[in-house]
Amino acid sequence: MKASKFEFRFRLVIMVVLIWFGFWAPWIESLHLGHRHSLLEALAVGLSRTGLVTFTVATPLVILFGSLVAAIGAGLRVWGTAWLGSKIVNNLNMKADAVVVAGPFRYVRNPLYLGSWFTIGAIAFIMPPTGALFLMVLLSLFLFRLILGEEAFLTTQLGQPYVAYLSAVPRLFPRLRSTLPPANGNTRWLRAVLAELNPIGIFVTLAVFSWSYNHWLMVQAVLVSFGLSLVVRALLPRSDAQPA
Repeated sequence: MKASKFEFRFRLVIMVVLIWFGFWAPWIESLHLGHRHSLLEALAVGLSRTGLVTFTVATPLVILFGSLVAAIGAGLRVWGTAWLGSKIVNNLNMKADAVVVAGPFRYVRNPLYLGSWFTIGAIAFIMPPTGALFLMVLLSLFLFRLILGEEAFLTTQLGQPYVAYLSAVPRLFPRLRSTLPPANGNTRWLRAVLAELNPIGIFVTLAVFSWSYNHWLMVQAVLVSFGLSLVVRALLPRSDAQPA
């Protein structure tokens, strides 16, 4: 069930392919499933049909919900990267230097994977509903495989300290209070923000551009965000050390 080293190494490529298929959703035409309305619009229509609110009220509510999902994803990604370091987060190979029990890692073992799930879930709002369903089901399975693979690797490399951490901190559902004592560490907030420009860009897309009700504009914003994040990530220094 756990992911292979190949899957971990090319995890970004695999997730991009899943997102691409979610947008493409070729089965819509082949199965004659109707027009390519976005999930955002479909949810607003569904909410208005309940009779609780009108469509003009339902649409802003769905946009606000999507923006909240994107904000959670961006927050978790930046917070986790600030404590773990972008060099480790974006590494093509699994790393096991030490057990990190600071920042979000005191409350949940996999804040970065959880942040990725929320971020890509926010992207799903501008996909066709069936494409969004396809994406989130396969993404959830893939991320869970990555988690199992990484946990097995860290258990082997770090031994008892990591085993104790596994029993103290939940895998995916964060605790509101941690039983672990606060830990000191060297947080790298600016570098984390630069390394996580893509989830931040996804939040901006949902929180700002979705109010234009222009589907293509939102898709373009997602593409620009992703491209800019790749450029900035390539330009970041290899070391996570803070300047003196």
